[in-house]
Amino acid sequence: MKFILPLLFLLILAFSANPERLPVVDQQTPVVEVLRALGAPERADTRVRPEEGGSLALGEDIVLRGMLSNGNDQSAHFKCTSCHNVVREDPVLTSMDPEARLVYAEENDLPFLPGTTLWGAVNRETYYNGDYEKKYGDLVKYARNDLRGAIQLCATECAQGKPLTGREMESVLTYLHTIGLKLSDLPEPEMAVKRVNDELLTKSMDHSPFIASLKKSYATASPATFVLPPENRKTGYPLTDTPDPARGEAIYDRSCMHCHGEQRYSFFLMRDNEEHYRYLSRHFPKYTRYSTYQTVRYGTSPIPGKRAYMPHYTQERMSDLQVEDLRAFLARGSSK
Repeated sequence: MKFILPLLFLLILAFSANPERLPVVDQQTPVVEVLRALGAPERADTRVRPEEGGSLALGEDIVLRGMLSNGNDQSAHFKCTSCHNVVREDPVLTSMDPEARLVYAEENDLPFLPGTTLWGAVNRETYYNGDYEKKYGDLVKYARNDLRGAIQLCATECAQGKPLTGREMESVLTYLHTIGLKLSDLPEPEMAVKRVNDELLTKSMDHSPFIASLKKSYATASPATFVLPPENRKTGYPLTDTPDPARGEAIYDRSCMHCHGEQRYSFFLMRDNEEHYRYLSRHFPKYTRYSTYQTVRYGTSPIPGKRAYMPHYTQERMSDLQVEDLRAFLARGSSK
């Protein structure tokens, strides 16, 4: 695999050879390269390793189309984009707020999904955080602090598919670097560029305080809090805000229909019609796999002959209010 020597590394070499030539970054410089230039330790788990046959094109095929190097599907049930976006999904990079994310999804025509976006994955430092240890147990040990481990866990457990080979893994990492954060993504990007260039020109050998301040501009981890269905499923979650059917419709279109429309990923086909809204509304308060409370908060499990399953939504991916918004939309639709 051919790799281009990082831009900042070349610039720093040039500056070392000729102190009058200034190292320059711009808004398109990847944050990973900025940190490297500032002397942050290079992470072995995100550094792409040369592998014969590995390529950006293969990485795109795996992530976007679920296709392996031999032309076969990585999973018969899912692909990465079943659960993950590959673009920015949070308006504020330090806030994992599902209410703000839904608004952003509507403004940018994005799915509203249970998995954290892969955009910026190379900039996060831990994975399968919080309560995911309750679900995957010891498997999290090999994934929490290692991006390759997280990708492999997702490929085999979450996607119920084949493990990635060396060249497939390095190809995915190559692709993930193309959707990593750039300085243009940070708040006040022009100021961020100036601050980085000023810091690179200082005589200080210790840039660690500046690195720490730079990392405060974005989340280095995606929290995950498992929550239960409401104690009383007939009355629903106790809320201070009134559920909004309009928000519920957005969730239905961008979450439910993403997987259940046209049998895209699921055996359970959903429709935009009164009969189906009535069916879902009727099952909301019940203790069945067709109860939205049950599936949103617990997900479903693979069963013999049907390894496809529904992943659950954590508190950070869908709030209690949003679940009630969805119920309000279905109730309104079923009464027409």
